[in-house]
Amino acid sequence: MRSSDRLFQIIQILRRTPRPVTAAAIAEELEVSRRTVYRDITDLIGRRVPIQGTAGFGYTLDDDYEMRPLALTPDEAEALALGAQWVRRHPDQALARLALDALSKIRLSLPESSRTVLEQPALGVKPIATAPGATLNTTCLREAIRRWRVVTFSYRALDGTISLRHVWPILLGYEDTRCLLIAWCEERDALRHFRLERMSHIEVLERRPSKRRMDMMRQWRAQQGRAMGAGDRNV
Repeated sequence: MRSSDRLFQIIQILRRTPRPVTAAAIAEELEVSRRTVYRDITDLIGRRVPIQGTAGFGYTLDDDYEMRPLALTPDEAEALALGAQWVRRHPDQALARLALDALSKIRLSLPESSRTVLEQPALGVKPIATAPGATLNTTCLREAIRRWRVVTFSYRALDGTISLRHVWPILLGYEDTRCLLIAWCEERDALRHFRLERMSHIEVLERRPSKRRMDMMRQWRAQQGRAMGAGDRNV
C-alpha cells in the first residue's frame, strides 16, 4: 500500500468510531507494523490533521475535521457499485434512478484506467424477479423519516380489511421486491411493520412524533434482539 493511501485509510479508521483507536488495531487492519503507524500518525499531525491521543492509549480525530475530496480506489468503487446494482434493479423507481446517478458519479471519481471495475465488474448481484407492473415509490416516506414527521395512510390487512393509520416512520427495510415500513403505530400503540404494496393514500403531516427517532430506533432494535433470542432458545 502506498504511503498516501495508508494515510487516507488511517483517517478513515479514526473517522468511523468516536472511541480512541490504538496503533495496534490500526496496524492489524492495515497489515503494517505499529512503528509504521506511529510514523504515519506523526506525519498526519504534521500536516495539521487534528488527531489527539498518545501511543498506548489510542488516537481520535476531531469531529469537525473535513477531509478534502479524494478519488475512490478501484476496490472502494467496486464495493459501492455492488450495492448500487441491487438498488437500480429494485422496483422502487425513485431509488433506482438515484442509484444510476450515483454510479455515474462513482465512474467520474475514478481515473480512466480504473473504470473497467464498473464497465466489467467482478462482483454481481442476483437478478430480482419482479411481477409485471410492480412498482414502488418511497420518496415521500424517506422524506418523512429524514424530517421525522407523522405519516398517515390507509392499510389493507391480509383479510382485506381497510384501516386508517397514523405512524411514526422509523426505517424502510428491503427484501428482494418487498419493502417494509417499520414504524410506531398510534392506533395500535406499538411498533409495527407495514408492507408498502398494501398502503394507499399516503400523506406526510407536519406534526412531529412526541419521541425522538433515535430512541424509537433503539427500541425497535431491542425488540428485534429479544425476538432473535427467543428464536434461538426454541431451536
